[in-house]
Amino acid sequence: MGNNLTSRWAQLLERLPLGQKRPWLAYGCTIAICGISLSVRLLAEPILPLGYPYISFFPAVILSTFLFGARPGIVAGALCGFLAWYCFIPPFFTIKMSGGILFALIFYSAVVLIDILLIDWMQRANRHLSEERERSQRLAERGELLFRELQHRVSNNLQVVSGLLSLQMRDIVDPRAQTALDDAARRLGLIGRIHRQLYNPHGDQLHLAAFLGQLGADIVEASGKTGVDYRVEAPEDIDLAPEAAVPMALILAEAITNAIEHGLVGRETGEILIEVWQRADGSLDIDVSDDGVGLPPGFDLASTESLGLRLAQMLARQLRGSFVLNRGPRTVARLHLPGS
Repeated sequence: MGNNLTSRWAQLLERLPLGQKRPWLAYGCTIAICGISLSVRLLAEPILPLGYPYISFFPAVILSTFLFGARPGIVAGALCGFLAWYCFIPPFFTIKMSGGILFALIFYSAVVLIDILLIDWMQRANRHLSEERERSQRLAERGELLFRELQHRVSNNLQVVSGLLSLQMRDIVDPRAQTALDDAARRLGLIGRIHRQLYNPHGDQLHLAAFLGQLGADIVEASGKTGVDYRVEAPEDIDLAPEAAVPMALILAEAITNAIEHGLVGRETGEILIEVWQRADGSLDIDVSDDGVGLPPGFDLASTESLGLRLAQMLARQLRGSFVLNRGPRTVARLHLPGS
């Protein structure tokens, strides 16, 4: 309620002075305000002590200037000064000048002039602030548009490079070279697909649960195995800094891909589960487990020749964390990230 009233008041101030496109209306309202101030002063005459000729006219000048600008304010000042002089400075209803009357008129004129100048300065400053705010808003919108266009182009370019690598792979006979090109194309394609959700022009953090859900869904869809049940169990209040998103995506993409290609080899159905735990010290454990055939006998992650697994370990170290594979009823790939 309070914020709504503040917003409406700010919008009204930005529209002041009123009647700039219809000056006749502004001057008409100014004369009406002066007439009201005269009526108030006449009604208050019986209860006021002798003097106070300008008591109801100062507010009229201030209100006219505030609502309609400096020129109507000057008209209000001149008209109210004359009415006060003619009606409430003795001898009443005559135009007569004396030293006291001259001093009173000079004092009135000085106060009115100061009021008009201050209000006009305030409104000019407010208009300037409003124009700067609108200019900043336009620049922010333009920057956001350019940023999104850049992200779109980067994502498209990555997809194009991935497609070119896939085309080039058709002319390669060496199985190892084919595998290397296929892995490179897959990783570039993955980065291209998730690039749009990694960053935004405001630098906001990503929700980890939603990020993992989209990441796994993209990889499972790309594998072509429609029978894979992919689930994410993660707290909704964990955020991910954008700078950590790409390396984390590549690490977890490798773990999910291995679960599909090796853990669920020869099967069209299976389960892949991602679980996230946040420790008391702020560290994170992200487990990727599957119900597949498990690790082969004698498997040692430290001596593996898999480029993808070596890349996952290297990226984990860049994040000051670790990446391990654990045996058990379910094969578990664990990414550990320290607290900030």
